[in-house]
Amino acid sequence: MCLPVAGLAQQAPLSVIDWLANPAPETLPGTVLLEPPVTESGLTPQIEVTPLEALPVPLGLVSTKVTGLPLDLWQGSDPVLLAERLMRVPVRDNPAMQTLLYTLLLSETRPPYASRQAAETVLLARVDRLMQLGAVDPAQALIQLAGPTASQERFRRWFDATLLTGDEDSSCAALAASPHLATDYGALIFCTARRGDWTSAALTLETAHALELLPQATLALLDRFLSPEIFEDLPPPAAPARPDPLTFRLFEAIGEPLNTAGLPRAFANADLRDLAGWKAQLEAAERLTRIGALTPNQLLGLYTQRSPAASGGIWDRVEAVQRFETALQSGSADAVAKTLPHAWAAMRQARLEVPFAQLFADALPALDAPQAAALAWRIRLLSPGYEEAALTPAGTGADVAFLAALARGVPRTVTPPTPQAGAIADGFDSDTALPPEMEAMLNGGHLGEAILEAMDRFGSGATGNHDDLGVALALFRRVGLEDTARRAALQLMLLTRS
Repeated sequence: MCLPVAGLAQQAPLSVIDWLANPAPETLPGTVLLEPPVTESGLTPQIEVTPLEALPVPLGLVSTKVTGLPLDLWQGSDPVLLAERLMRVPVRDNPAMQTLLYTLLLSETRPPYASRQAAETVLLARVDRLMQLGAVDPAQALIQLAGPTASQERFRRWFDATLLTGDEDSSCAALAASPHLATDYGALIFCTARRGDWTSAALTLETAHALELLPQATLALLDRFLSPEIFEDLPPPAAPARPDPLTFRLFEAIGEPLNTAGLPRAFANADLRDLAGWKAQLEAAERLTRIGALTPNQLLGLYTQRSPAASGGIWDRVEAVQRFETALQSGSADAVAKTLPHAWAAMRQARLEVPFAQLFADALPALDAPQAAALAWRIRLLSPGYEEAALTPAGTGADVAFLAALARGVPRTVTPPTPQAGAIADGFDSDTALPPEMEAMLNGGHLGEAILEAMDRFGSGATGNHDDLGVALALFRRVGLEDTARRAALQLMLLTRS
């Protein structure tokens, strides 16, 4: 899975980092003529001994050369508080914040220096947040890079991820080699059966029954999994409200697959497999694309896979996108103007406006109809080409002028049309001061924590706290995240969220 991390690559390096802002000196400091220093007395000098601290190994899927973030992004931060921040920072309604969070989670960074346990705390938080977002492939890749068999906690997360991506053979092979990694007997029984050793799996299940090593519901499900012929004429077991990935796969294995719509987002990945029907694949893809866990191109591939099977709901969105793409390929501006509003309305309904803009903004032709031209311009503002779009605004009015100025990074040059726009303009004012606690984070080298604080404040600002909104944008720009600041502000103004 390719996640959207390229946005930061286009931004200037984070100027708050000393080693980026200050080049190395041209001459090396030293004593005169590079001679060793001479003692001023004949006494034996006092020797101070300190242990050499080994730097933790950087870990991440994306190079710092791509993200522009430093290896020491998390240094100096309390690992427990950092893990809590990573888990709770809000990104659901703003794709720019989603992109930034994925970049923080996936960038190659060193863990805090505090201890080995501190490093583990931050690593597991990164994996857990990726799973929470539904980015199961990157979560699996990150834990594999770290070493999935180094501890039970790592293995449990890896095993869960592989169950949802269909790659459980790899984790089961590791469990066969190191059975102590299992946190319960369910994984052992499942993996033993997957390897074809049904006799050993059945014996282990009997032991689990006798010693009550698993919940009764899990034991009953494993009975059906290992001996399906005994339960052929019996009603299916009741679906659990919150299944874990193993329970989910066991229900699938006995021919009673669970609907993923009401389950945590990570489970939607299972519906991307060929085992699922087209409608289930479409619904899963929309759900994951909405949070940035799936690329727009993957969603488009599913939208255009075949003709809609029915009407209403998701089928109307499929039809609208297909008709619009056909119009775009025809080269007819009139056809585009006719189909664009319907496609856009469908994408707004699904909250997929930004993925749609990323897919089609560059290909939009010049449109003569004023309403269609205005819509096309706003779509371009939601795409990576927002700055170029700002040079040719469609329409007049205070909101158009402000959006164009914002896309160019100079919203202070026009009158803000709303209080929210005024707060955004304040964020682009070089005189806007950061709160003391944020200044302290930057001065103390806690760059990652400062960015997370700004993301928290942006979430607060998006709900109406204008002071927080201005401060968040000012922090982003202060540390070199200009592109993030502009995109986030444009999305906040252009997307209707409730």
